[in-house]
Amino acid sequence: MAVFGRSSPEIEAPADIEAASLRSDQFRLERQVDWQRLDAIVTALEKGRPKRISDDDLLDMPVLYRKAASSLAVARETTLDAGTLAYLESLVRRAWSQVYGPQTSFWAWLKRFFGGGWSQAVRSVWLDMCIALFVMVAGAVVGWLLVARDQDWYFSLVSSDMAGGRVPGADPEILRESLNTHETSEGLSIFAASLFSNNAGVTILAFALGFAFGIPTMILLVYNMALLGAMLWVFFNAGLGWEFAAWLSVHGTTELLAILLGGAAGMHVGRAMAFPGQRAILTAISDAGIRGARVLVGCTIMLIIAGLLEGYARQLVGDMVSRFAIGGIMLAFWALYFGLAGLRKAGLRKGRKA
Repeated sequence: MAVFGRSSPEIEAPADIEAASLRSDQFRLERQVDWQRLDAIVTALEKGRPKRISDDDLLDMPVLYRKAASSLAVARETTLDAGTLAYLESLVRRAWSQVYGPQTSFWAWLKRFFGGGWSQAVRSVWLDMCIALFVMVAGAVVGWLLVARDQDWYFSLVSSDMAGGRVPGADPEILRESLNTHETSEGLSIFAASLFSNNAGVTILAFALGFAFGIPTMILLVYNMALLGAMLWVFFNAGLGWEFAAWLSVHGTTELLAILLGGAAGMHVGRAMAFPGQRAILTAISDAGIRGARVLVGCTIMLIIAGLLEGYARQLVGDMVSRFAIGGIMLAFWALYFGLAGLRKAGLRKGRKA
């Protein structure tokens, strides 16, 4: 009896396997039409032939993907068909990349960003740009007036590392020497490096502080431009104002514009929080944050360009007219780019919606 007891499972095992195989076949037959349909859609997308996909198939693709993912979960627990399991795993992985994965390459994204995405985002925050420009001009005026009234304010606004001898009452020749070109390739002076580092930090921080209704952003812009206003007073008081403005314009028209855009992006987020309109506040913040982040990415690129201008063009070009020309050309370039890039595409989209 013991022998029969041990051999009984061995007798029943083939029957169990056959029953499981039948269930596996039935499982596959009941669902394979949807799998094949999803496979055909994914294959067409992978080959870059979306026009071959019908509208119904494209709309049903997320549903078919979820069905396939559910079938995979069941198959992992029940099926004995290794081929079916491997097929489903591959199909679900490929379908996921088409449904949820990135749909464009990095180069395609870059082309779309520079082809109009960045400029359109900048134009969408035009009101905040006007506010930021007013705040920055006001900050420069405040810095000038404070130092003109009491020169001790200069040392409160400008750190000793950044000043580097450029202080009220300094010898004009020392101030002039700080604006001259350098024959060596050791690039930036301490003041130039400090100014670039400061402005890069201000641009990023101005955006990050926008969540507090934009108020800290405005305070930061005022303080940063008060520093510049104080420096302008020192050079104008020494009779070197235009030389300093030319020196600054080489990289300043790009760098200061980046600060303005970073501040505008931050205030755009803050304004969306304070005045969400008919939208839910989280929706308004999300939309404003996406636009602001796109603007900030472009600001980073502008700061890199400003650094190159600061490190090379300004060191190689010494006369005032040429420096103003470089700064003017860069300002005109940015104005044309932000004003025109992507304008036609935006108009076409509005026309289609109408």
